[in-house]
Amino acid sequence: MKNIITIQHTQAVHHTNGMVGSWTDWELSELGKAQAENIGRKLSVELKGKDWKIYSSDLIRAKQTAAPLARSMGIEIEYRPALREINYGKAVGQTKEWMKENALPVKTYDDPEFPGAETWGAFWKRVSDYCGEIVANEANNIILVSHGGTLAVWSHVWCDSGIQKIEKYGPAGAVSFMRIDEDGKHVVDLLNDISYMSD
Repeated sequence: MKNIITIQHTQAVHHTNGMVGSWTDWELSELGKAQAENIGRKLSVELKGKDWKIYSSDLIRAKQTAAPLARSMGIEIEYRPALREINYGKAVGQTKEWMKENALPVKTYDDPEFPGAETWGAFWKRVSDYCGEIVANEANNIILVSHGGTLAVWSHVWCDSGIQKIEKYGPAGAVSFMRIDEDGKHVVDLLNDISYMSD
């Protein structure tokens, strides 16, 4: 059996200032840092007794979310660009208002929403390919720290859903528990639990 825990990064500065997240390297807000500490404190107690690996997006807000948990568990974080949020190209570094006003018409999953942006099809394939890597990974207990869009796609890929546009993402700081059972079935035991980040 393989256990997978996913953690969406906690509140970041771009959640409060009207800016686009994507590949912009925002840090966590002060609240987000406290939320990450709470996740680390609570999860580390719950996960004692097994060997775990932590893979994180290499963007700062994900790194800062993963750090307290890794510190509490005494393990190293391995950073993976494959766990980054979707790349919005020219919209990176812009305001969300600019993003709304300048989005290109998208008719297929292969159309970029902005110049230089990752298409939804390419993003879905990136996450799907990484899911395959994690399934094949020799470790039986894995924690992934990533972003809202990435983990929304991950959840659909995990459940073997075909490519589709996803409008609603999980909340910042959400923790999900997934596993592959003895029959090889992909199971979601808990989805987007926000209780771990509270005091």
